[in-house]
Amino acid sequence: MNLFQTKAYRDLISEHLRNTITYLFGDDQPFALACETKYITFTPPLPAEIKKTFHETVLFIISGYTYESARLERDFFSFEAGFGSENFGSKVHVPLLAVKQVFVGDVPIVINLAEPATKEEENPKNTSVGNSMEALLKNPENQKLLKKKR
Repeated sequence: MNLFQTKAYRDLISEHLRNTITYLFGDDQPFALACETKYITFTPPLPAEIKKTFHETVLFIISGYTYESARLERDFFSFEAGFGSENFGSKVHVPLLAVKQVFVGDVPIVINLAEPATKEEENPKNTSVGNSMEALLKNPENQKLLKKKR
C-alpha cells in the first residue's frame, strides 16, 4: 500500500492544506495553487478552446478579485476567475486533495502527494468484519477453527 494514499495521510494533508490556506487568509496573503486539472470543476463549464490549453496541472494565482471571491469549505476550495483573452468568468471548485502545491511568491510552502479518494475508497463495500473474516479464512490452519455442520 502506498503510504501517501492512505486515509490517515489524506486526512493529515487535508487538515494541513485547510490550516495553511486559513492562515494565509488570516494574514491577507495572496498565494498560488498548483492543482490537478482532472479533479477541477468549472461553473459554467469552460469553452473547449480554453480548457485544452490546460496541462495535467494548472497554476491558479489567488489574488485580487479571485482572492476576494475565494472560499474554503470542508473538503473544497472555490473561487471565481476569468479565463482566456475574453476573460470568460467561471467559478472554480477544487477538491483540497487536488491541490498539489501551495506557493507564496515563488516559494512552495505545502507539497501534497495524496490523490483525492475515489468513490470506492470513500464508501468501501466490505465491512471490517468481512475483511477480517476473509483474512482469517485465507489461512488453511484456521479452517479447523470453524464449526462443522452435521
